[in-house]
Amino acid sequence: MTIKVFGHLAPDTDSTGSPLIWAWYLSEIKGTPAEAKLLGEPNTEAAFVLERWNLDKPEIISDVADGEAVVIVDTNNPAELPANINGADVQAIIDHHKLVGGLETKGPIDITVRPVACTATIMYDLMGDDAAKMPEAIKGAMLSCILSDTLEFRSPTTTDADRAVVAKLAAELGVDVTAYAGELFAAKSDVSAFSDAELIRMDSKKYEVSGTNFRVSVLETTAPEIPLGRKESLMASMPAVAKEDGVDEVLLFIVDILKEEATLLVPNDTVKTVAEKSFGATVTGDSVVLPGIMSRKKQIIPSLAL
Repeated sequence: MTIKVFGHLAPDTDSTGSPLIWAWYLSEIKGTPAEAKLLGEPNTEAAFVLERWNLDKPEIISDVADGEAVVIVDTNNPAELPANINGADVQAIIDHHKLVGGLETKGPIDITVRPVACTATIMYDLMGDDAAKMPEAIKGAMLSCILSDTLEFRSPTTTDADRAVVAKLAAELGVDVTAYAGELFAAKSDVSAFSDAELIRMDSKKYEVSGTNFRVSVLETTAPEIPLGRKESLMASMPAVAKEDGVDEVLLFIVDILKEEATLLVPNDTVKTVAEKSFGATVTGDSVVLPGIMSRKKQIIPSLAL
């Protein structure tokens, strides 16, 4: 029996790297055969990480079979997982998001959910002394995951635990944190090849607020002028994406990593109301800048109101 380890749909760096990390740990340290899988194409930053550390891209799967052994990382939300997830044999969950509910398991399982910025940070701690046995490529994946999720410590989700793991791994790998983070963010910002719909879905999650269903999309970038230059076409594409995805509205936040602010596109009165009630913003056009807003998990989702 080989355990499948995977994260959420629309895999970012953490949902690409953490399955590789934990599959290595299960296979090489615990003696339990495991393979990393993806639930979609990795984003540009995650693809860069795979190439940079000479890691093979995990197989992309569309669903899981009844009774199939799986470990879920970087999410616990059934909406972000294969349709048949409750038919699978979920053996463990390792995550850093709020509990959503809806997952069913065949029996008692190991669940670790901690308030840190990155799943990989939790994994480092769970490994204990065995973390020292990680090969360079797995250490590189772990470093990348944490730098990505913390936005090089700019995100308010960052904890001392995240910082400590980065410092240790960077020293062991001989990596300059600031320089490498710059490479990550440059890769994340290279979105020119993607369609408007792909950009909207690239890093997005579904949330319901007061009976209205939203696709909350975040584009983290050091070059906000690139997606903002496509503002009109992005807004024109939102209704079709919403309809196809079974939601009422799209909220698209373009996060400027360096300025530490987000720009919310405002295509209609509903989104205008969200901006004003959620963030106390004054909206006068088709976008609004939200100073200090960096994290969907900690700042955007908890604040959403209608």
